[in-house]
Amino acid sequence: MIRGVHHVAISTPSLDRLSEFYQNAIGFELVAQTSWPVGIQAINQVLGLKDSSARQAMLKLGNICLELFEFETPTPEPMDPNRPVANHGHTHLCLDVTNIEQVYEDLVKHGVTFHTPPQDFGTVKATYGRDPDGNVFEIQELLTSDDPSKIFNN
Repeated sequence: MIRGVHHVAISTPSLDRLSEFYQNAIGFELVAQTSWPVGIQAINQVLGLKDSSARQAMLKLGNICLELFEFETPTPEPMDPNRPVANHGHTHLCLDVTNIEQVYEDLVKHGVTFHTPPQDFGTVKATYGRDPDGNVFEIQELLTSDDPSKIFNN
């Protein structure tokens, strides 16, 4: 039985920089760090990679974890830091907040670039920002209910 989402993972060229951002700007807590050398077959099989090696960090905030990887091998291809959210694949991580205007201002002070200030959609206020690598995250404030499933049932 599937119980829910445990974590989302991001590959980064700088584990230290991205981990620091998610801890200091967003409020995640570092709960584990590890690394593995080339030659760990079980990891290669799970990842679908050959001869992988990397550093890894697990961060936690509320009920979700964020896993960060910095691969040494194979050599990663850089991501376009302005990758449009319309491209196929994962588009964003959404963070549920209270007082979205204050959270927005705090993140701007941490250097976050947002597509727009928070927008009011009636049942939710939301906007998209980008982390230091260009990965998109959303901040949203539910205006009518603490149950996120209900924002779509109006």
